[in-house]
Amino acid sequence: MSRLPAATPTDVIRILERVGFFLDHSTGSHRFYRHPGRPGIVTVPFHRRALKRGTLLAILKQAGLTRDQFLEFL
Repeated sequence: MSRLPAATPTDVIRILERVGFFLDHSTGSHRFYRHPGRPGIVTVPFHRRALKRGTLLAILKQAGLTRDQFLEFL
């Protein structure tokens, strides 16, 4: 398993949109994305700094993406 690189919220959002997610709504500093073919919502904190490893892993889990899929799109 390869190590995840530092990713900013903008990087993550770009990947989610490339996979088919769309912005559902935003509240404060968080953006919420949906996918037409998958249940649930993916929450992305929108800050200037890079996301912490645990936060990034939680986003990938919510989106149903593996590390390898994420790295492929990055």
